[in-house]
Amino acid sequence: MKFTETPIGGAYLVELEPRGDERGWFARVWCEQEFQAHGLSAAFVQCNTSYSRDAGTLRGLHYQAAPHDEAKLVRCLRGRIYDVVVDVRPASPTFGRWHGVELSAANRTMLYVAPGLAHGFQALEDETEVMYPVTAAYAPQAERGVRWDDPFFAIAWPLADRAILSPKDRAWPDFVPPRES
Repeated sequence: MKFTETPIGGAYLVELEPRGDERGWFARVWCEQEFQAHGLSAAFVQCNTSYSRDAGTLRGLHYQAAPHDEAKLVRCLRGRIYDVVVDVRPASPTFGRWHGVELSAANRTMLYVAPGLAHGFQALEDETEVMYPVTAAYAPQAERGVRWDDPFFAIAWPLADRAILSPKDRAWPDFVPPRES
């Protein structure tokens, strides 16, 4: 696997390194030792999948508050997504910034999302499927979110004019940055 740090601290692109022959190819998707060598949490406890019927479907932006914060390793298995991380960690040097990347079945690239980052994605094609293991079980009391079109972050979604959201994701309040003391 090849790890490339993104402009957001703790978020990495993880590229597979397929080894192939006339039958096809094989690649590791996850290796605890390699993740730990990069200082990344590697103790996945749950694996989630989502299917988006229509291009434009937008899921997020979600995160869990400590002590239930979680890391994710996101991979698009079918179709294409625009995957976004937002740094909502007040003490982080990249606080308030976001980064987006296209993940697809064709490019086989994954995105590692560190604990404390809000995460969401938009399907760029119909019938898109995503899978991601997480390092903490879902804790409803710790669920938090950032609205997809929050002006504080001003995320440039590729299909903003076609965004399809759940009522919950549409209703997240405006982000209020913590006051400096």
